[in-house]
Amino acid sequence: MPFHNPALFARNETMMRSLRDLLGSYGLIDQPDQMSGYAADWSGVSPGLPLAVARPASTAEVSAVVRLCAEHGVPVVPQGGMTGMAGGAMSLGGELLLNLSRMNRVVDVDLLNQTMTVEAGCVLQQVKDAAAAAGAYFPLALGAQGSCQIGGNLSTNAGGVNVLRYGNARSAVLGLEVVLADGEVLNLMRGLRKDNTGYDLKQMFIGAEGTLGVITRAVLQLYPMTPASSTAWIAVDSPSAAVELLRHLRARVGERISSFELISRPMLELVLAHHQQGRDPLTEPHPWYVLTEWSDSMASLDLRAQMEHVLGEALEAGLVRDATIAESLAQVGQFWSLRERVTEAQRAEGAIVKHDIALPLSKVARFLDDAGAFIAATLAGARVIVFGHVGDGNLHYNVLQPRGAAAKDFELAMKAVSRRVYEMVSELGGSISAEHGLGQLKAQQVFALKSRTELRVMQALKRALDPQDLMNRGKLLPHPTERNP
Repeated sequence: MPFHNPALFARNETMMRSLRDLLGSYGLIDQPDQMSGYAADWSGVSPGLPLAVARPASTAEVSAVVRLCAEHGVPVVPQGGMTGMAGGAMSLGGELLLNLSRMNRVVDVDLLNQTMTVEAGCVLQQVKDAAAAAGAYFPLALGAQGSCQIGGNLSTNAGGVNVLRYGNARSAVLGLEVVLADGEVLNLMRGLRKDNTGYDLKQMFIGAEGTLGVITRAVLQLYPMTPASSTAWIAVDSPSAAVELLRHLRARVGERISSFELISRPMLELVLAHHQQGRDPLTEPHPWYVLTEWSDSMASLDLRAQMEHVLGEALEAGLVRDATIAESLAQVGQFWSLRERVTEAQRAEGAIVKHDIALPLSKVARFLDDAGAFIAATLAGARVIVFGHVGDGNLHYNVLQPRGAAAKDFELAMKAVSRRVYEMVSELGGSISAEHGLGQLKAQQVFALKSRTELRVMQALKRALDPQDLMNRGKLLPHPTERNP
C-alpha cells in the first residue's frame, strides 16, 4: 500500500518547502518507503495516506510546524511510540504526522522536590530507569513500556498494573508544556502539588489524545523506591471472590498492594498453549486467579512473611482456594510472563475483538455473568478471554473467533455484539475505554453512550482550542461530518 499522495503533496508544496527549511532532510520524511514505518499502530486499523512525517527536535520546532499547518489548514496527527490500541495516532488521510521521538531527553531530576522533567518522546522505560538511577521510583508500568513514549502515555491517560496504588498517568503529572492548535506554547511546567490559582488547565490535555494540543514536556511526580516486595499467584472461585479478597487484603495491608490482576482459566490455558517456557503455577486448575504484588519502602520489612500470614487467613475464610508465593525474582518474572504474554497468545489463535472497559468493582461479577451469557447465546463457539486490573475495575474483555470460523464473518458479527457489550457496561455505570483511549475505533460509539450535556461540553472545548478542527481530527470525538449526537 502506498503511503504518499502526490496530489496532496503538490497542493501543499509551499508549506512543504517551509517545513524542509525548518526541519532539514532528517526531520522531514516524505518518501513512501520511509513513511511506511510511521503509518500504523498496534490496533490493526488500516492507515490512511498522510501528507508527510515531521520529526521536530524541540518545542520551538513543534510550535513552528503546528503554526505552519494552521496557516495552511493542514491537519496534524501527534505521534508517540505507536503502541496504541485504538488507532489514535494514525492518519485518516491527508494529515501531517507529527512524530516526537527525537524529543527524548530527561531534562532534570529534582530529588528534593521528588520530580522529573522529561520531553514527550522519552520512552517510558527510559523514564523509569532514570528515576531508579537517581534513587527514586516512577510507578507507571505497562506491557509496552520498552517502546511507548511518555507523551502518548499522558495523551491517553495510560493505566497499567500499578493504578490501584498510584493512579493513572494523570496522577503522575504536576506540570505540562503544550503546543496549542495555533502554534502558541502553553507553559504549565510548575512542579507544585498545591496550586489553587484557577482552572487546572493541564488536566484538559491529559487523556485528550492530541485533539486539543501537542504535549511536548512534562513534570512527573516521583516516589520512594520500594525495595521490599512480594508476589503471589492465587486461585479463587469467581470474580466476586476476587473482589472480596481485595477488600480483605486492603483491610490488612492497606496501600502496600500495588497490583491486583484478575486472570481467567481460559486465558491461562491460552498462554500456556503458546508459551513453551510457561508453567501453571499451581498443581490443580481453578476457574479464576489473582496475581498480586505488594511493595514497601522499608527494606527491612519481611513482606513475604506478612503475605503468607494474610493469605493464610484468607484461605481459612474461604476466600482463597490455593496460592503460591514467589520464592525468587526469577519466579516473579515467570508469574508476570503469564500475564504479559496474553496478547501474543491471542494473536496466534486468530481474529480477536477487544473491549477495554472499566466498571465499579461491585458490578464486575454481574457484567461478566450477563455478557458471557449474551455472547454464548449470540456467537456459538466464541471464546471469551478475561483478564485485567480488577483492583481498579479495568477489565480486558476479549472475544476470540470460534475455531473453524472465517475471520471476516466473525468480525462482522462482533460489531453488533460489541455494541451490546458497551451498552451493558454503560448501564452498569462503567466506561467503554479504561486505558487504551477512544482513538478512531470508539470515537463514534462514545456519542451513543455519553449524555448530551457531557458531549456538548467536550465539543465546546474542542471548538475553543482547535476552531479549525486540525488537531488529530476524527479521534476521541468523531469528525463533524460523522457526528450524530
